[in-house]
Amino acid sequence: MHTFVDLGMSPLCESFLGRDQLDEMESFYPLHVYVCDQCFLVQLPEYVSPEAIFREYAYFSSYSDTWLDHVRAYTDDMIERFRLNRDSWVVEIASNDGYLLQWFVARGIPVQGIEPAANVAQVAIQKGVPTWVQFFGREMARQVAASGKRADLLIGNNVLAQVPNLNDFVAGLRILLAPRGVITIEFPHLMRLVAGNQFDTIYHEHFSYFSLLAVERLFAAHQLVVFDVQELKTHGGSLRIYARHLDDSSKPIGQRVSELRAEEEAAGLRRLDYYSAFEASVQETKRRLLEFLIKAKRQGRTIVGYGAPGKGNTLLNYCGIRTDFLGYTVDRSPYKQGKFLPGTHIPIFAPEQIRATRPDYLLILPWNLKDEIMEQTAYIRDWGGHFIVPIPEPRVYR
Repeated sequence: MHTFVDLGMSPLCESFLGRDQLDEMESFYPLHVYVCDQCFLVQLPEYVSPEAIFREYAYFSSYSDTWLDHVRAYTDDMIERFRLNRDSWVVEIASNDGYLLQWFVARGIPVQGIEPAANVAQVAIQKGVPTWVQFFGREMARQVAASGKRADLLIGNNVLAQVPNLNDFVAGLRILLAPRGVITIEFPHLMRLVAGNQFDTIYHEHFSYFSLLAVERLFAAHQLVVFDVQELKTHGGSLRIYARHLDDSSKPIGQRVSELRAEEEAAGLRRLDYYSAFEASVQETKRRLLEFLIKAKRQGRTIVGYGAPGKGNTLLNYCGIRTDFLGYTVDRSPYKQGKFLPGTHIPIFAPEQIRATRPDYLLILPWNLKDEIMEQTAYIRDWGGHFIVPIPEPRVYR
């Protein structure tokens, strides 16, 4: 019932256009996010079904070196901490292109991916990562468990936010989890989203935005206990929660859970005023970014983008930034090259286009990867080029 932020109307952030589609009608949907005054879950209504969004998907996880390093380290940690071996079974939900499970395969540990986007799943299969092309939920979990297999490690990286029916999904986790098994779920941390003014991480593919408080309540409703939590740097600040069955006494609740719970409560995440204050800071960031771009264009500067991430499309559409400000953007994914951003129709090229046109400014749209991107494109300094990072507020890096 209560508004968290209203970002106006926006197209689906991964609905890239071919040149032959530029004169066709595009569908725009509200980006109006609400918060519940009972459980404090922040949620976007299901304007579009997951089937419409994810059956063919444009996001391939393996194009980020930083993300691959992150999941390789995760694999080593999980194998050591939970003593996984050739007799274990590791299952990842929303396993994408096999970016994570490939490291378990390399260590000889049996895996299974579950991925609804057939085009992405095919890439994983070609890597040797067995993948079922399905949506996950209670019914699928029952079918797998009935075959006699249950997961020792059940992984969900950046998928919980993309599930409109949270109770069906978490009920499925409980069914598929072995009696002494462990669930790890990673998701952007709502408290970091607010503190870092990360409004661009809001888009239609993300139905929910989580605090530890909200996730604990959700999991408890399905007899699952969060026994550990880690704060991560990924995606501008994420949480990795560890969960187990309620009756699994082998994994006591760690101190990090109570500490973070107390931190969230002290920050005000159980009060509505915490959420209602967010929109004003979002609007101010929009004004500052537009002021910078207007000034730069009046000075005759050229500005292009780096990346074509979902967050970038939210930022560009909300701020009304089109080719009058941004000549083009580039992306490492061949799937996106040659296409156009939804809504704004900004063309997407391969990164080599930057050297060819020598822009004055490079606007980094996946700002969570700014260090990696600034290192890859350090050559723009040869002609005096600068970087712009838009979040939490516009900042120029030389």
